[in-house]
This record gives sequence, C-alpha cells and structure tokens, in this order.
Amino acid sequence: MLVPGLQKFEQKVGRQLRLLELSKTLIERKLERQFRLLDQKRGGIGRKIEQQIRQFERKRGIRLDDEVRFLRSWLERPLTVGAVTPSGKLLARTMARYVDPDSDGPVVELGPGTGPVTEALVEAGVAPSRLVLVEFNPTFCRLLRARYPDATLVQGDAYSMRRLLETLLLQPAAAVVSGLPLVTKPIKMRLRLIRDAFDLMLPGAPFVQFTYSVASPVPRRFGGFSVEASERIWMNLPPARVWVYRKA
Repeated sequence: MLVPGLQKFEQKVGRQLRLLELSKTLIERKLERQFRLLDQKRGGIGRKIEQQIRQFERKRGIRLDDEVRFLRSWLERPLTVGAVTPSGKLLARTMARYVDPDSDGPVVELGPGTGPVTEALVEAGVAPSRLVLVEFNPTFCRLLRARYPDATLVQGDAYSMRRLLETLLLQPAAAVVSGLPLVTKPIKMRLRLIRDAFDLMLPGAPFVQFTYSVASPVPRRFGGFSVEASERIWMNLPPARVWVYRKA
C-alpha cells in the first residue's frame, strides 16, 4: 500500500503527463493545419491565404515561420532545442517581467532561438543595444541578426558562457535570461552554468529560467542561492513555469 504522500505525488505526476500528452496532440494538429495552409499558398491561392495566416498569427501571438524553424531544429536536435515551438507571448512576458529595464549593465539571453523572449524584453523597455544574445543554431543566429541588429550576438555553446562572455562583457550583467533545456543536462552542468552566470552578474541580479517540468531545474538543496517561481502558465503549450535564482 502506498504512503499517502507518495500516492498524491504519483497522481500529480500522472496529471502532468496527461496534460503534456494533450499539449503534444494540440501542437501536432496546429502544425498540420499550418503546413496545409502553406501548401495551399504555394499552390497559388495567394492573398486570401496570406490574410488567413496573418489572422492566425495575431490570434495565437506567434510567427508561423518561427514555428516551422523551431520544429525543424527540434526534430534534428531534440535535446539541444528546448522546445517544439517558440515560447508563447505570455511565457515570454513573464520571463521579461523579472528583468528591471532601468538597471545598469547588459542583459544576457541564453538560447534565444527565434527571439520571442528577446522581443518581450525589448517591449518591456530593455534597449536592444544592451542585449547580449548567445545562440548555437546558425539559422537562428541569422534571424536574430536581422531582427535585432543593435544587439550583440554571440554564436556558441551557452553552457560555455564564462569562456564566451568574460572578456566580452565590459561590466557585470544586470540579468541572465535562459531558454536552455536545462533538465536534459546532468546536474553538474546545470550548477556550473548558474554559478558561471552569478560570477558574471551584479550582486542580487536574477537568473531567469523557464521549464516544462514540475520541479526546479536547479534543485534548492544545493544552496548558495534563493529561488522563486511564477504561477504555472497553463496557456503556454506545453504549460510552463518561470524560475528565478539569485545568489544568496
């Protein structure tokens, strides 16, 4: 017979798995519809389909081109790209909310992908010239250069951020915002990343990370930093949560 606490935990995990499976099904159906629309457009239905695509984009708060890029990259490297689709607007805005636009110093974004969180940071008042974007995928890098020409773009492995940024940053960072798939990495690599980030940031500056998992991607038991979490963002597909770490 299961201990009540363990039984409750298993039920909670079961609910999360069912929600993720539902989210996966919804994503697959949405992408099927998008590919059909794109095929129709190529077949010569022109302006009418273009209007439908733009209406779909505005309603969902996404860029179809970005979703196609993300899906292709995820299929090629599922453990490198942290999501099947770009972060939703609500998730991106939640992450950006933890960054003070009036603070001093650069704002580092790890794994920006096609730039949904970057866009939210700019909309929140962070000057593009303060942004330091660290992206591994060359396709995403070309896209980011075109969209944010005033930002500093570094093409490389974000898990080596100390080597990439310690001579590049002229002053401590005001925040580090991460879209990396931390839970796919060993715990030692996660700890090294967050400690390297703390070494490059102002005292008390936030390390902002999102995850689809229920638990914190960097366990609290290792100490040395404070942890806070947002409410679960159910409108994101899949549902996600934002975790914020600050050096104690």
